[in-house]
Amino acid sequence: MKRYEEQELTIYNSISKKKEKFVPINEGAIGMYVCGPTVYSNVHLGNCRTFLSFDLVFRYLKHLGYKVRYVRNITDAGHLENDGESGDDPILKKARIEQLEPMEVVQKYTVDFHNIMKTFNAHPPSIEPTATGHIVEQIQIVENIIEQGYAYEKNGSVYFDVMKYNEDHKYGILSGRNLEDMIANTRELAAQSDKKNPQDFALWKKADPEHIMRWPSPWSVGFPGWHLECTVMSTKYLGNQFDIHGGGMDLKFPHHECEIAQAEASNGQNPVNYWMHANMLTLNGKKMSKSTGNFILPRDMFSGDNDIFNKPFAPTVVKFFMYQAQYRSILDFSKEALEASEKGFNRLMDAYRSIGGVKTSESSSIDVTRWRQSCYDAMNDDFNSPILIAQLFEGAKFINSVLDGSEIITEKDLQLLKQTMQDFIFDVLGLVDIAESTAQDGNKLSETIKLLIQLRDKARANKDFETSDKIRDELQKAGIQLKDGKDGTTFSLN
Repeated sequence: MKRYEEQELTIYNSISKKKEKFVPINEGAIGMYVCGPTVYSNVHLGNCRTFLSFDLVFRYLKHLGYKVRYVRNITDAGHLENDGESGDDPILKKARIEQLEPMEVVQKYTVDFHNIMKTFNAHPPSIEPTATGHIVEQIQIVENIIEQGYAYEKNGSVYFDVMKYNEDHKYGILSGRNLEDMIANTRELAAQSDKKNPQDFALWKKADPEHIMRWPSPWSVGFPGWHLECTVMSTKYLGNQFDIHGGGMDLKFPHHECEIAQAEASNGQNPVNYWMHANMLTLNGKKMSKSTGNFILPRDMFSGDNDIFNKPFAPTVVKFFMYQAQYRSILDFSKEALEASEKGFNRLMDAYRSIGGVKTSESSSIDVTRWRQSCYDAMNDDFNSPILIAQLFEGAKFINSVLDGSEIITEKDLQLLKQTMQDFIFDVLGLVDIAESTAQDGNKLSETIKLLIQLRDKARANKDFETSDKIRDELQKAGIQLKDGKDGTTFSLN
C-alpha cells in the first residue's frame, strides 16, 4: 500500500538546520545508512537510543509503503581513540585485557548487540557490512582520492588534505565549523607531525609493530582510517548519492564531516540528501559515562540487577519511555520518569486489549478518521513520537469513553480505531504487549512441562526410577512442583 502518496513527510536536515519536505531520489524507494556500533564492549543505553530512533524511522518509512534499503555497519577495525586519529584501538585494547583474539572480541560484542536489539524488538537492517569485510574497497577509494589530488602519503600513512579540499569545496558544511578558525585554535601535536595540517585526517595508517589487525596496501602494512569505512560501505550499497544518513549527535564532527569530504573528493558529488542526528541520554540529570560510574547497561535494567533503579523494567517499557521524547531531544533516565512511563504503557495496553468489549451503534460521536490522520501528522513532523503517543492516548480515551457509555461508535469506525492503534503501537513503534507475550510464554512452559511429565511416566512404566526421579527433582529445583494422583500427574509453580 502506497500510503506515502497520501502523506507529506518532513525531516529535520542537519545540514540545512531546518525541516524539509522529504522527496526520495527514486520514487517509492529509499536508501538509508546509519553508523553502527564499534564492537569492543556491551552496547550501552545511549547507543540503543540512537539505533531505536532509526528503527522507528525504518518502520515508519516501510509502513508508508516505501521499499527501504537500510544499511547499518559494524565497526570492527580502524577506530582509534581521539576521534580515530591516534591512541589505542579499543578492540585491541579489550583483546589484551580479556586475553582474546581481536575477532573474538568483535564476535562476542556483535552477538551482544544483536541480542539487545532483538530484545528491544528492533528490526535488523537490510545489510550489515563490516569494516574488515571491505578493506579492498577502502584501499581503492584512498587511491582514488590521491589521484584526485586531495590526499598525500607520508611515512606509509595517507592523510586527507583538508586545505586542498577546502579550495574547491566547503569543509565544515555539516557542523558549521570554519576551517580557518579550527586551524587557529589547534595546536600541533607530536603524533600529528606527519600531517601538513593538524586538521588533516587519516585515510590509511601504517601499523605499529604491536598492532595486530593489519593489511597490506600500496603504502604500508596497516589499517584504514575510521571515517573511511562508512563512506565506502554507504556508497557501495546505496550509490554515490542516497537519501538518509543517520547517527548519534556526537558523530556530526568529525566523523560525518569527514565522510562528506571523502565522498565528494572521490565521487565528485554530495553523498547524502538528508542528515539525521539522534541526541544523547543522561542519567539522573548527568551525562552517562562509564568513567564516572553514571551509566547502566540495558540488560541490568531488564533484570533489576543494578544500584540505580529499585525494580526491573521490561524492554518494551524502556523503549516506550525513549519514544516519549523526540529523537533530537536530550532524554534523561530517572526512576520516577520510568515508573510513570510504565504506568502509561500499561494504561495504553489495557485500553487496546479492551477494544473487544466495545459495543457498536448506528452512529459515531467520535471522528475516528480525523484522529487517525493526527497520528500520521505526528510522524510526518520529523518522526515526532511523543506527539504520536499523545494521540494514541486520545485513542485509548475514545475506547474508555465508549465502554462507559459517554461516547458511541459504529462498527466501521471501531475497526478503523482498532487498526490504527494496532498500526502505530505495534507496527510503527514496535512495542510488545507484555501481558500477551507472558501468556504465550506461559503456554509454552505448560506444554514443555507436560512433555516432561509424559517422559517421566514412560520412565516409571519402564521401572527407570533414576530418570523418573531426576525429572521430578530437576523440575522442583526450577520451582515446579509435581503432584502424583489417581488421575495422573499435575504441576504447580512455587
